Amino acid sequence: MALAMVFGVATATEPVVDEKKEVKTDESTVTWKAYKVTGSHTGTIALEKGALIFDGDKLTGGEFTVDMSTLVSTDLDDDAESKGKLEGHLNSEDFFATEKHSTSTLVFTDVKSTGKNSYEVTGDLTIKDITKPVVFDVSIYGSKATATVKVDRTNYDIKYGSGNFFENLGDKTIYDEFDLVVDLEF
Repeated sequence: MALAMVFGVATATEPVVDEKKEVKTDESTVTWKAYKVTGSHTGTIALEKGALIFDGDKLTGGEFTVDMSTLVSTDLDDDAESKGKLEGHLNSEDFFATEKHSTSTLVFTDVKSTGKNSYEVTGDLTIKDITKPVVFDVSIYGSKATATVKVDRTNYDIKYGSGNFFENLGDKTIYDEFDLVVDLEF
């Protein structure tokens, strides 16, 4: 009888099937914000593809790829020469080496609910073929998700202008952390 009850319980449970919701890349935005002693720069980068994974209405995973060739500055639109120089430098070996490393990825490795529609996510962020963990908060509202991810660029061998690696930079110092502000539609 006990064996029948255990067997009955085991067969009565359905396996959990996660639902993968593709991100609408044309309606989603990834904005970057980088900081230096004398100010900051902002810009965008395009999602190539992405998806969030849900168990019912609970976030359980996600994976994203950005197209590094779409890295642009938006704060210098009135100064084409400076905008071109900055974008060229960001695409160079000093920063993201986008010719060699055309994509960057983020794969969620752990998702913890922290309240209604709120999650703490740990993910593997890969930039320039270097993968490091990042932790950030995600909020979900209907078919929208938002997050801000702090990234220490030196973890990805991007040391140009870093006060932690070069002395006497003065007002040429570029801070190691930059932000990715993500607004997703799915």
